[in-house]
Amino acid sequence: MSEQRAIIKQLLPHLYLIDDAGESTCYLIEGQTHAMLIDTANGQEDLRAIVEGLTRLPVIVVNTHGHGDHIFGNVYFQEAWMHPADFELADTFMGYAKEELDKHSLKPCPLKPLSIGQVFDLGGLQLEVISLPGHTPGSIGLLDRQDRILFTGDAVNTHLWMQLDGCSSIAELRQMLTGLKEQHGSDFDFILHGHDKGLREAVVVDWLITGCDDLLAGRTENDKPYHYFGGVCMQHPISDVEGQVIVYQPERV
Repeated sequence: MSEQRAIIKQLLPHLYLIDDAGESTCYLIEGQTHAMLIDTANGQEDLRAIVEGLTRLPVIVVNTHGHGDHIFGNVYFQEAWMHPADFELADTFMGYAKEELDKHSLKPCPLKPLSIGQVFDLGGLQLEVISLPGHTPGSIGLLDRQDRILFTGDAVNTHLWMQLDGCSSIAELRQMLTGLKEQHGSDFDFILHGHDKGLREAVVVDWLITGCDDLLAGRTENDKPYHYFGGVCMQHPISDVEGQVIVYQPERV
């Protein structure tokens, strides 16, 4: 649908990061018999052709959540897996894109319902579906115990949007994060989130928990306004690096 946007980076012999023009990131991971594409970015170029240039294996497509910048590329595939709690959200975003899709004779592919604890066996490498609600109700992660990586979509993110309609409260976000640590903290050393550029240490989970604690305790005196397409809200830093923040609506903490 446009000139090439994808920036491809090989992270491991069997793992590729596909950065869609700096706007969102998806991942291709290969086993011995199958490959998995985690998220499908913005759909502005033929992602299936890009993937087929990287692997000859049959590809399973999984969406971490239903926001448009992670699902619009579904139109190039026959089916995709998603948690059913985000089906309505995905339908809404695909509706926004209908006019543009019609111009190119494209349409959304069918969605298959993921279940928590479901395991995808790619042949010598398994990925387990982990529940990560917060950013959206149906946000999930994919746990690769072999490589000790958790693919988190936008649910565990160094620039975490919690201000949108449908996001949970900060207290509910904290509950999810602490539950993740308790249940799976010993299973991964790295995360790869939906806007990342490379492997990131799992300490991000701790940063986010501390950020939630600050917000819940009212330690927000140094927080700054955050401007986005929906207006103005607030941002709370989770590290000393600029832009590593939780974005939130004060009235919904």
